[in-house]
Amino acid sequence: MTEPRPRFEVAQILREHGEAFLSRYPVTPVQRKAIRAMVACRTAALGGHLDRCTHCDYTQPSYNSCRHRACPKCQGQRQREWIAKQAERALPVPYFHVVFTLPAALRPLAAANPKVVYALLLNTAARTVVELGKDPRLLGAEVGVTAVLHTWTTSLHLHPHVHLIVTAGGLAQDATRWVPSRWGACYLLPVKALGRRFRARFLRRLERAERDGKLQSTDVPLANLKPALYAKDWVVYAKRPFAGVRQLYRYLGRYTHRVGLTNHRLLAVTPESIALRTRNGTARFAPLEFLRRFLQHVPPKGFVRVRHFGIFASSNLRTKLARARELLSVEDEESKPSDREEPAETPDAMTDCPRCLFGQLRREELLLPTLAREEALWDP
Repeated sequence: MTEPRPRFEVAQILREHGEAFLSRYPVTPVQRKAIRAMVACRTAALGGHLDRCTHCDYTQPSYNSCRHRACPKCQGQRQREWIAKQAERALPVPYFHVVFTLPAALRPLAAANPKVVYALLLNTAARTVVELGKDPRLLGAEVGVTAVLHTWTTSLHLHPHVHLIVTAGGLAQDATRWVPSRWGACYLLPVKALGRRFRARFLRRLERAERDGKLQSTDVPLANLKPALYAKDWVVYAKRPFAGVRQLYRYLGRYTHRVGLTNHRLLAVTPESIALRTRNGTARFAPLEFLRRFLQHVPPKGFVRVRHFGIFASSNLRTKLARARELLSVEDEESKPSDREEPAETPDAMTDCPRCLFGQLRREELLLPTLAREEALWDP
């Protein structure tokens, strides 16, 4: 069943309030590019095609999408492809869902240095799980980890955290057997040990980045934050997915190729306020405050928000992961006729005209002059 089109869109808010926002708030080149892309998305500015009936005078234009990863209207196909690929990578074992959260005191530093801090958060959280899993006192095996960075709450506050999908067990160090989680369905590894090791490793690497001149300074120096950060337990949350790994990948897939929200969560848009559906009800913001919150989650240029570690790392796909699949007697997916996807309908396939019902819609490319295309792009 096709999901109904949303009544309101982020692009609409950008067209109406974008210039006022840019006159008040500084933006990065990456954020400016995201604004241009979302405003032009599925408009004549990006070209498209025209469906013309072969019997009557019915025509229907369809415009191209911007394909920007921050756009709420785009990335649907890439999201489905990502979910399918992760499901193929999955092993037939239980999985755990582990979440590492950056302390609130470090959020200003993350906002000023997103590329450095987010990379540290992703890599440190995942490698902490992998290395602790290798400890013979706990598991003594190498687990598989898929890590996804999220930076927002449902009300679009800055809240950097990492979701990890972790195998409930791992490949033994000598690769002779699969070692199941000795803790059963309760938890994979002790969360307190995870939190403490994560805290120590992250702060150590953050200090090194500061010494190397990779961090921009903030109002509160890192040295002043260290005592309180070391004294506080960092939040690590772990639970077993209640609906299976495929459902968990679907949940994460909603956020791997979009940023912050979908247009369907916009409940009302007026010149004075934006109403947004959140986990705790409805939140209302002034338009410029809404745009500020939304755009702060645009990822840095070239930043990869989904990464794989342990036996899921790209360097281990044909070695350790293949060995784990062999030990777990995983059947070759290509040998299952029922799992083969039906060939997709070609984009040039003709459909019946919705007006006269006699003719068919013939697709024609909708070409725009280069000058008109450039002028149509909203460039604040």
